[in-house]
Amino acid sequence: MAPTPTGKLVASSTGHDLVLTRLLSASLAEAWAEITDPERTAKWFGAWEGEAEIRVQLGFEEGSEWADMQILECERPRRVRLLSVGEGGGWDVALELEPEDVATELRFIMYGVDLAQLGEIGPGWEYYLDQLVAAKTGAELPDFNDYYPAQREFYAGLANDAG
Repeated sequence: MAPTPTGKLVASSTGHDLVLTRLLSASLAEAWAEITDPERTAKWFGAWEGEAEIRVQLGFEEGSEWADMQILECERPRRVRLLSVGEGGGWDVALELEPEDVATELRFIMYGVDLAQLGEIGPGWEYYLDQLVAAKTGAELPDFNDYYPAQREFYAGLANDAG
């Protein structure tokens, strides 16, 4: 059964931003480590290396090449913003953390999302964020086939409503 999509489009100065949230059963410091420690990110997103200029390799996509990214902002332990530019376009994404009572809310933002590609982009980020939750809790990692194409229509609908 396909997971329920959670993404929202927010109008912004860059067009539209895709926003997804997840609640992590972790302290703020632990959640920060989950999104910035290369050993931890390898379990749900991919390996990375470097400092301000980093290289990332998606760990769950067959034949994934290393991609160059730049850390635009780093406000420990609450926010990191990354920029990648590649042949297929660029990503401008931020991960923001907000402590809750006994957990931490993760807010993922993709700035200036291409509405024509939202049907493909949205399910991918849903998958990766659910991978993070599963890796953190020790649950079985989700299967991408449960996200795409099942969530494509939802995200295409968001794009149509915004366009």
